[in-house]
Amino acid sequence: MAVEVYLVFNGNCREAVEFYSKVFKTEAPNIMTFGDSPQDPSYTMPEEAKNLVMHANLNIAGSRVMFSDTWPSTPYVVGNNVTVALVNEDEALLRSAYEGLKEGGTVKMELQETFWSKAFGMVKDKFGVEWQISLESGE
Repeated sequence: MAVEVYLVFNGNCREAVEFYSKVFKTEAPNIMTFGDSPQDPSYTMPEEAKNLVMHANLNIAGSRVMFSDTWPSTPYVVGNNVTVALVNEDEALLRSAYEGLKEGGTVKMELQETFWSKAFGMVKDKFGVEWQISLESGE
């Protein structure tokens, strides 16, 4: 099981990822923007969101650190910009953890299939810790 850090930025994620890549001498980052994602025909993506980073990751000293910009209408608070990502190939384990974490907490995104994962969800637990639960393909 992997527990990883997910850092969220307020529009300057690309700059941060490139900075950390240089500082830690990592591979060039692979950056996916919100505009790169499949578009929902019933929803027009705001122009200001298209170039924001939806996801990037770096291998820093043997650990995966993930990054994104916050969605334009989502409040950004320094200090609340770090989430814990639970990534695993065991779907039953992830579903159990998700159910436990949401008890007394707040579901931010139901555990569901996305274009990048068969099961992904986000929850703020009763202690205020933000979690991202993600099923990682064994392929």
